[in-house]
Amino acid sequence: MHILEQTLNGISQLVAIMDAKIPVRAYTPIDLSTHNPDLEEVAVTDPDQCQAYIDQVLKQHSAAVAYGGYLEQRNLYADKSGFATQGKPPRNVHLGMDFWASAGTQVVTPLKGKVHSFQNNTTPGDYGPTIILVHEVKGMTFHTLYGHLSLESLEGLYKGKELQPGETLATLGTPDINGNYAPHLHFQIIQDLQNNQGDYPGVCSRTDLDFYSRNCPNPNLLLKL
Repeated sequence: MHILEQTLNGISQLVAIMDAKIPVRAYTPIDLSTHNPDLEEVAVTDPDQCQAYIDQVLKQHSAAVAYGGYLEQRNLYADKSGFATQGKPPRNVHLGMDFWASAGTQVVTPLKGKVHSFQNNTTPGDYGPTIILVHEVKGMTFHTLYGHLSLESLEGLYKGKELQPGETLATLGTPDINGNYAPHLHFQIIQDLQNNQGDYPGVCSRTDLDFYSRNCPNPNLLLKL
Protein backbone atom coordinates (compact mmCIF):
# COMPACT_ATOMS: atom_id res chain seq x y z
CA MET A 1 0.00 0.00 0.00
CA HIS A 2 1.25 3.48 -0.95
CA ILE A 3 2.34 5.68 2.00
CA LEU A 4 -0.48 8.19 1.39
CA GLU A 5 -3.00 5.35 1.30
CA GLN A 6 -1.58 4.07 4.59
CA THR A 7 -1.92 7.54 6.11
CA LEU A 8 -5.55 7.88 4.99
CA ASN A 9 -6.42 4.38 6.08
CA GLY A 10 -4.92 5.11 9.50
CA ILE A 11 -7.44 7.88 10.22
CA SER A 12 -9.91 5.96 12.36
CA GLN A 13 -12.53 8.57 13.19
CA LEU A 14 -15.67 9.00 11.09
CA VAL A 15 -14.97 11.69 8.49
CA ALA A 16 -17.93 13.63 7.08
CA ILE A 17 -18.03 15.29 3.68
CA MET A 18 -21.69 16.32 3.31
CA ASP A 19 -24.09 18.17 5.61
CA ALA A 20 -23.74 16.59 9.06
CA LYS A 21 -27.53 16.66 9.43
CA ILE A 22 -27.71 13.90 6.79
CA PRO A 23 -27.02 10.61 8.62
CA VAL A 24 -24.79 7.97 7.06
CA ARG A 25 -27.79 5.62 6.89
CA ALA A 26 -29.28 8.06 4.33
CA TYR A 27 -26.43 7.36 1.87
CA THR A 28 -26.70 4.73 -0.84
CA PRO A 29 -24.19 3.54 -3.47
CA ILE A 30 -24.87 4.28 -7.13
CA ASP A 31 -23.33 2.78 -10.28
CA LEU A 32 -22.96 5.18 -13.23
CA SER A 33 -20.47 3.01 -15.08
CA THR A 34 -20.68 1.65 -18.60
CA HIS A 35 -21.30 -1.78 -17.04
CA ASN A 36 -24.63 -0.83 -15.47
CA PRO A 37 -27.42 -2.32 -17.64
CA ASP A 38 -29.97 0.04 -16.07
CA LEU A 39 -28.31 2.91 -17.95
CA GLU A 40 -28.71 1.42 -21.42
CA GLU A 41 -31.83 3.52 -22.04
CA VAL A 42 -30.64 6.57 -20.06
CA ALA A 43 -28.80 9.45 -21.72
CA VAL A 44 -26.60 10.15 -18.71
CA THR A 45 -25.01 13.11 -20.55
CA ASP A 46 -28.37 14.88 -20.19
CA PRO A 47 -28.57 16.31 -16.64
CA ASP A 48 -32.34 15.83 -16.50
CA GLN A 49 -32.21 12.16 -17.50
CA CYS A 50 -29.24 11.57 -15.21
CA GLN A 51 -31.12 13.25 -12.35
CA ALA A 52 -34.19 11.12 -13.00
CA TYR A 53 -32.09 7.97 -12.65
CA ILE A 54 -30.42 9.28 -9.48
CA ASP A 55 -33.86 10.12 -8.03
CA GLN A 56 -34.99 6.60 -8.83
CA VAL A 57 -32.05 5.11 -6.93
CA LEU A 58 -32.55 7.47 -3.99
CA LYS A 59 -36.26 6.64 -3.76
CA GLN A 60 -35.62 2.91 -4.03
CA HIS A 61 -33.28 3.06 -1.03
CA SER A 62 -35.05 5.84 0.92
CA ALA A 63 -31.82 7.83 0.72
CA ALA A 64 -30.80 11.48 0.49
CA VAL A 65 -27.31 11.06 -1.00
CA ALA A 66 -26.05 8.67 -3.68
CA TYR A 67 -22.32 8.13 -3.77
CA GLY A 68 -19.59 6.28 -5.64
CA GLY A 69 -17.66 6.43 -8.87
CA TYR A 70 -13.98 5.96 -8.03
CA LEU A 71 -12.25 4.54 -11.15
CA GLU A 72 -15.60 4.03 -12.88
CA GLN A 73 -15.48 4.04 -16.66
CA ARG A 74 -18.41 6.24 -17.68
CA ASN A 75 -20.36 7.48 -20.69
CA LEU A 76 -21.15 10.67 -18.78
CA TYR A 77 -18.51 12.64 -20.70
CA ALA A 78 -19.13 11.24 -24.19
CA ASP A 79 -20.73 14.44 -25.53
CA LYS A 80 -18.07 16.80 -24.15
CA SER A 81 -15.23 17.74 -26.50
CA GLY A 82 -12.82 18.48 -23.65
CA PHE A 83 -12.65 14.79 -22.80
CA ALA A 84 -11.39 13.67 -26.21
CA THR A 85 -7.69 12.86 -26.47
CA GLN A 86 -5.51 12.65 -29.55
CA GLY A 87 -3.95 9.26 -30.23
CA LYS A 88 -5.33 7.53 -27.12
CA PRO A 89 -8.70 6.43 -25.69
CA PRO A 90 -10.95 9.25 -24.43
CA ARG A 91 -10.83 10.44 -20.85
CA ASN A 92 -13.70 8.54 -19.24
CA VAL A 93 -12.26 6.94 -16.07
CA HIS A 94 -13.42 8.86 -13.00
CA LEU A 95 -10.72 9.67 -10.43
CA GLY A 96 -12.80 10.91 -7.50
CA MET A 97 -15.90 10.01 -5.53
CA ASP A 98 -19.19 11.69 -6.38
CA PHE A 99 -21.96 12.60 -3.94
CA TRP A 100 -25.26 13.18 -5.75
CA ALA A 101 -27.65 15.32 -3.71
CA SER A 102 -29.89 18.37 -4.02
CA ALA A 103 -28.42 21.68 -5.18
CA GLY A 104 -27.63 23.80 -2.14
CA THR A 105 -26.63 20.83 0.03
CA GLN A 106 -23.75 21.79 2.29
CA VAL A 107 -20.24 20.41 1.81
CA VAL A 108 -18.10 20.25 4.95
CA THR A 109 -14.36 20.14 5.46
CA PRO A 110 -13.34 16.53 6.23
CA LEU A 111 -10.01 17.37 7.89
CA LYS A 112 -8.20 20.42 9.18
CA GLY A 113 -6.73 22.21 6.21
CA LYS A 114 -5.99 25.44 4.37
CA VAL A 115 -7.23 26.83 1.09
CA HIS A 116 -4.64 26.05 -1.57
CA SER A 117 -6.47 27.59 -4.54
CA PHE A 118 -9.90 28.05 -6.10
CA GLN A 119 -11.48 29.16 -9.36
CA ASN A 120 -14.55 28.83 -11.55
CA ASN A 121 -13.74 26.33 -14.31
CA THR A 122 -16.36 27.34 -16.84
CA THR A 123 -15.55 25.12 -19.84
CA PRO A 124 -18.63 22.95 -20.60
CA GLY A 125 -18.25 19.64 -18.79
CA ASP A 126 -15.66 21.02 -16.36
CA TYR A 127 -16.04 21.46 -12.58
CA GLY A 128 -17.57 24.91 -12.48
CA PRO A 129 -16.68 26.49 -9.10
CA THR A 130 -13.85 24.50 -7.53
CA ILE A 131 -11.92 24.60 -4.26
CA ILE A 132 -8.65 22.81 -3.44
CA LEU A 133 -7.48 22.41 0.16
CA VAL A 134 -4.08 21.31 1.43
CA HIS A 135 -3.75 19.07 4.49
CA GLU A 136 -0.96 17.74 6.67
CA VAL A 137 -1.58 14.45 8.50
CA LYS A 138 1.16 12.53 10.28
CA GLY A 139 3.86 14.32 8.29
CA MET A 140 2.15 13.65 4.94
CA THR A 141 1.00 16.58 2.79
CA PHE A 142 -1.82 16.04 0.31
CA HIS A 143 -4.73 17.91 -1.27
CA THR A 144 -8.48 17.51 -1.55
CA LEU A 145 -10.51 18.90 -4.45
CA TYR A 146 -14.19 19.89 -4.35
CA GLY A 147 -15.88 20.46 -7.72
CA HIS A 148 -19.34 21.37 -9.09
CA LEU A 149 -20.02 23.90 -6.34
CA SER A 150 -22.21 27.00 -6.25
CA LEU A 151 -20.77 30.40 -7.17
CA GLU A 152 -21.43 31.54 -3.61
CA SER A 153 -18.96 28.90 -2.41
CA LEU A 154 -16.05 30.98 -3.73
CA GLU A 155 -17.04 34.14 -1.87
CA GLY A 156 -14.76 35.15 0.98
CA LEU A 157 -12.08 32.60 0.17
CA TYR A 158 -8.38 33.43 0.12
CA LYS A 159 -5.21 31.40 -0.18
CA GLY A 160 -4.14 30.11 3.21
CA LYS A 161 -7.56 30.42 4.87
CA GLU A 162 -7.72 27.82 7.65
CA LEU A 163 -10.65 25.45 7.96
CA GLN A 164 -11.53 23.07 10.76
CA PRO A 165 -13.06 19.58 10.44
CA GLY A 166 -16.82 19.79 9.98
CA GLU A 167 -16.76 23.46 9.00
CA THR A 168 -19.04 24.38 6.10
CA LEU A 169 -16.87 24.78 3.02
CA ALA A 170 -19.33 25.12 0.16
CA THR A 171 -22.74 24.21 -1.28
CA LEU A 172 -23.63 22.19 -4.36
CA GLY A 173 -24.28 24.10 -7.58
CA THR A 174 -27.05 23.83 -10.14
CA PRO A 175 -26.46 22.44 -13.68
CA ASP A 176 -26.21 25.93 -15.21
CA ILE A 177 -23.27 26.66 -12.89
CA ASN A 178 -21.64 23.26 -12.23
CA GLY A 179 -20.59 22.30 -15.77
CA ASN A 180 -24.04 21.01 -16.86
CA TYR A 181 -24.36 17.99 -14.58
CA ALA A 182 -27.03 16.84 -12.16
CA PRO A 183 -26.12 18.45 -8.79
CA HIS A 184 -23.31 16.65 -7.02
CA LEU A 185 -19.95 17.01 -5.32
CA HIS A 186 -16.82 15.68 -6.99
CA PHE A 187 -14.41 14.88 -4.15
CA GLN A 188 -10.86 13.88 -5.03
CA ILE A 189 -7.67 13.26 -3.07
CA ILE A 190 -4.48 14.35 -4.84
CA GLN A 191 -0.90 13.93 -3.70
CA ASP A 192 0.98 15.90 -6.37
CA LEU A 193 -1.02 18.77 -7.91
CA GLN A 194 1.59 19.11 -10.67
CA ASN A 195 1.57 22.92 -10.32
CA ASN A 196 -2.18 23.17 -10.96
CA GLN A 197 -4.15 25.99 -9.34
CA GLY A 198 -7.90 25.65 -8.74
CA ASP A 199 -8.13 22.70 -11.10
CA TYR A 200 -6.85 19.16 -11.61
CA PRO A 201 -8.00 16.35 -13.93
CA GLY A 202 -10.91 14.45 -12.45
CA VAL A 203 -11.16 12.00 -15.32
CA CYS A 204 -8.37 10.25 -17.21
CA SER A 205 -7.82 7.97 -20.19
CA ARG A 206 -7.35 4.31 -19.31
CA THR A 207 -3.85 4.55 -20.78
CA ASP A 208 -2.92 7.03 -18.01
CA LEU A 209 -4.68 5.18 -15.22
CA ASP A 210 -1.56 3.77 -13.58
CA PHE A 211 -0.20 7.23 -12.77
CA TYR A 212 -3.49 8.84 -11.80
CA SER A 213 -4.71 5.99 -9.61
CA ARG A 214 -1.47 6.26 -7.59
CA ASN A 215 -1.56 10.06 -7.44
CA CYS A 216 -5.30 10.11 -6.62
CA PRO A 217 -6.05 7.30 -4.15
CA ASN A 218 -9.54 6.06 -3.32
CA PRO A 219 -11.35 8.76 -1.28
CA ASN A 220 -13.12 6.03 0.65
CA LEU A 221 -9.84 5.24 2.41
CA LEU A 222 -10.53 8.51 4.22
CA LEU A 223 -14.33 8.60 4.31
CA LYS A 224 -14.91 4.89 5.07
CA LEU A 225 -18.45 4.71 3.74
